[in-house]
Amino acid sequence: MAVRKTSAGEFMASDVRNRLRSMILGAELKPAQRLVEDDLCERLGVGRTPVREALLLLQGEGFLSRERGWVVETVDRSQVRAIFESRAAIEAATARLAARHAEASELDSLATLVEAMEPGETLTRSELNSLNTQFHKTIIAASKNMFLAQFHERTLFHYWMLRVPILFSEAEVRETNLQHRRILAALVGRDEEEAERAARHHVEATMAIVEPAIEL
Repeated sequence: MAVRKTSAGEFMASDVRNRLRSMILGAELKPAQRLVEDDLCERLGVGRTPVREALLLLQGEGFLSRERGWVVETVDRSQVRAIFESRAAIEAATARLAARHAEASELDSLATLVEAMEPGETLTRSELNSLNTQFHKTIIAASKNMFLAQFHERTLFHYWMLRVPILFSEAEVRETNLQHRRILAALVGRDEEEAERAARHHVEATMAIVEPAIEL
C-alpha cells in the first residue's frame, strides 16, 4: 500500500490554520469581523495559497463563513444550552479517558493548578480564567484522543463567543474548585466512572449559573 507524502505546502496551511484558530479563540479576531486575505498574508508573513487553504479549513470547522468575503462566525445565544450540553459530553468523555491514560507529570500539573486556583480572592478574574483553561486543557491532553480534542476546541470557540457578562461570586469560585478537586481525585484514583460523573457535573453546574443570566 502506497504511503501518501505530506507536502510542505500542506504543513504551512495547517500552521496558518492553527495560528488563525488561536487568534479567533483568543478574541484577537472577533465575531462578525471580516477577514481580508491580503491583510492576513501580511500579518502572518505567508503567501496567499496557504492563507486561502487555511480559511477553507476553518470554514469546514465552523469558525468562518463566506458572505461576500470571509467572516468570523458568530454564535446564537439561544443555543447556550446546546453548547453546554456538548461541552458536558466531551469533557465527561475526556475525563474518563484521562483517568485511564494520564501520566504522572500531567496529574502533578493538575494538582498544581488546583492549588493555584484556591486563593480566589487574591487572583484577578483573568488569572483565574487562565488557570481554569489550563486545567481543562491538561485533562484534554491527558485523554490522548486527538479527535475529542478537536471537538473540544469547537465547543470552546462557541462558549467564548457567547461573551457571557457574568462575574462568579467568591462562593461560586470556591465551589468550582471543589469540583476541580473531585475530578482530580478521580483521575489520581484511576476511577473512570467517577471522573466522567465529576466532569459532567462540573459543566452542568456552570451552566446552571450562566444560563439564567443570558437573555434568550
